[in-house]
Amino acid sequence: MATISSQTYSPTEEAEIQQWLTTADRLKAGDEKSSILETLNAHLASRTTLLGTKPSKADVAIFETLSPVVAKWTPDERTGEKGLPHIVRHLDFVQNSPQFGLALKDDQKFTVDQDDVRYVKPPVDAKAEKERLKKEKAAAAAAAAGGNKDTTLVDRTKEPAKEKVAESKGAAAAAPPAGDRPKKEKKEKAPKAPKAPAVVAPPTPALIDLRVGHILKAINHPDADSLYVSTIAMGDQPSDDTTEYEGQVCRTVCSGLNGLIPLAEMQGRKVVVVCNLKPVKMRGIKSSAMVLAASPRLKEGEVDDHSGPVELVSPPENAKAGDRVFFDGWKGEPEGQLNPKKKIWEMFQPGFTTTDGLEVAFDAAAVEQLGKATVGKLITESGGVCTVKTLKGATVR
Repeated sequence: MATISSQTYSPTEEAEIQQWLTTADRLKAGDEKSSILETLNAHLASRTTLLGTKPSKADVAIFETLSPVVAKWTPDERTGEKGLPHIVRHLDFVQNSPQFGLALKDDQKFTVDQDDVRYVKPPVDAKAEKERLKKEKAAAAAAAAGGNKDTTLVDRTKEPAKEKVAESKGAAAAAPPAGDRPKKEKKEKAPKAPKAPAVVAPPTPALIDLRVGHILKAINHPDADSLYVSTIAMGDQPSDDTTEYEGQVCRTVCSGLNGLIPLAEMQGRKVVVVCNLKPVKMRGIKSSAMVLAASPRLKEGEVDDHSGPVELVSPPENAKAGDRVFFDGWKGEPEGQLNPKKKIWEMFQPGFTTTDGLEVAFDAAAVEQLGKATVGKLITESGGVCTVKTLKGATVR
């Protein structure tokens, strides 16, 4: 695991770090302390650090806030049935691991008795649990089917009609012995035609749904200092991911631009948005798109400190909200929603760049899977080019 100083973080990870820094502040203030600790303990049950595996300043902040508290906990509070053992484990990891750069002396650390475990959750017999669930499912299905069965009972007190009995006896007498019956010839089955191989469409940046967006309103995120929350019209029909504002169908979008772009510059302006990423929650607010912005491309070995500069991608002046935007030479139909497992955005984003003429473009040479070296400008249907203010050879994301 690398040290904090050498780590790079995605916008989502940056937002999560800010969330945990806020949590540390709330813990210092004693705000809903018990529930916060229980949530933190559950979060750490399957993670080495707050982000999962990456160390961050959030781990240090939580450690500095909680280590004096945990040092005073009783053994039952640490590892009892209602204890918080995952918090204890995490803080012990932070105080002893060099990745966090604390360099604490022994008298500055709180003591952890690894052998004093007061409660261990009983193991679950996976086979028995599976069988129990299977029986419950079968019982539920039987109960559901029982309500639909025909409850008409056969009246067995009546004798069957004599004619039917005679018919059945006559049919039995007329039938030849089993050995004398002619054998039926088996029909040969026609061979199945081989299935045509599935056609695999070649990868293309056109799978990414890029559109012109109009920011109608932008505010500071109430729970994250690095985030803006924007209300953006981008030509949608009403859905679960949209809301109505000033008579227009809009999406809510969280952007890690606070401190990088003045809030005043976010108001009422046109931008370019990625519309078919899977929505994510950022500090409790659902974000249903992503605003494209340019920042200097990192040199080899350089660490992104997220200090800027950052410039929003601007569509042509005559562009309208909802206008499709695509890279020249790569026009096509985008997917409804990108499957995160296929990593479409991650595949093509390295090719998003800016030219010496400050035009946003796609450099196919940056995407090995394409096997091409062409450069296509980001344009609208009318041919207008999307641009940035000053950043040349930048990365766009």
